[in-house]
Amino acid sequence: MAESGPGQESKSPEDARLESLDRRLRQAQADEAERTGQERREPDRGQVQGMRVLSVLISYPLGSALIGYAIDRVAGTSGIWVGMLFLGFGAAMWQGYKVSQQSPR
Repeated sequence: MAESGPGQESKSPEDARLESLDRRLRQAQADEAERTGQERREPDRGQVQGMRVLSVLISYPLGSALIGYAIDRVAGTSGIWVGMLFLGFGAAMWQGYKVSQQSPR
């Protein structure tokens, strides 16, 4: 009779319960997908990359313009928000370029 050697752990009752729970959860998800007629599919990697670029192109200029507007209000100046808008747009273009150079994997 050989005992469990190093690296060979026997399954504890807790592990068996977790495996059973995982199996039942996968079955329930499959049953629900069949019942509703929907199948789970992951979004296309290219679509994910496009959404990242789009969110950067919107958020960087908008966020930097808001920061510039706040600086204008606090400092009592005008026009800093325009410079910050262009700065944010430039940063967004750079970030979009870096994202587009990554492979969609």
